[in-house]
Amino acid sequence: MTRRARTFYLIPYAFWILLFVIAPIVLIAYYSFFDIDGNFTFSNYVNFFTPVYLKMTVSSFWYAFLIMLFTLLISYPTALVLTKLKHKQLWLLLIILPTWINLLLKAYAFMGIFGTYGTANKFLEFIGIGTQQILFTDFSFLFVSTYIFIPFMILPIYNALEEMNPSLTHAAQDLGATRWTTFWRVVFPITLDGVKAGCQAVFIPALSLFMITRLIAGNRVITLGTAIEEHFLVTQDWGMGSTIGVFLIIAMFIIMFVSGAKRKKGAVK
Repeated sequence: MTRRARTFYLIPYAFWILLFVIAPIVLIAYYSFFDIDGNFTFSNYVNFFTPVYLKMTVSSFWYAFLIMLFTLLISYPTALVLTKLKHKQLWLLLIILPTWINLLLKAYAFMGIFGTYGTANKFLEFIGIGTQQILFTDFSFLFVSTYIFIPFMILPIYNALEEMNPSLTHAAQDLGATRWTTFWRVVFPITLDGVKAGCQAVFIPALSLFMITRLIAGNRVITLGTAIEEHFLVTQDWGMGSTIGVFLIIAMFIIMFVSGAKRKKGAVK
């Protein structure tokens, strides 16, 4: 393929990136310099460093970290088991299938499951514990968020495990290594890139969750995503909402750069 042909085929891709990636970021940055009355100001950036927004930032990172951690602890063993199953592609499809369902529908389904008269409380009554407040708690928020993000963590880890040469584990075992030593010293380091990719795919979107915080957590969990929704749809302060969006974008780029740089460093070694 000639250079002119490659340039021609890149035009739609470049147009898509310009229209749906660069332009929205530029608009968000532009609106962040205006107050609710449309006056140019830097006050939005000053207000972001007040205790209220800093607390939201810490809360967002903390909950995103917990979601990522729980998702990883569930997904890695699941991916290991998947690689050893006979019909692995079918099981993988069943794991991916829930991602085809609208997020709002899944949230309402869990509202029914965790509600006062839902399936979860019916089970607790059956075993003698009695009705509990499950919905609108940190537990329900973390449970539903982890459930939603699990496929995005499993896929990169599963691909990394599938690409690993099985002779490496056999060699470690032949040299007297236990299963745990083989996993920790051979399997995990080889699949670390898949783990990093999965953590990126979970942590970055988890930073800006807002629908689940409303429906499942009942606003008990306040994140930057919730604050953005509040400013754009309720207070109509687009400038402050855009400012929070700018800091979220910066945080996401930093996370991607740091994890990507470490991955490249490991590849060079």
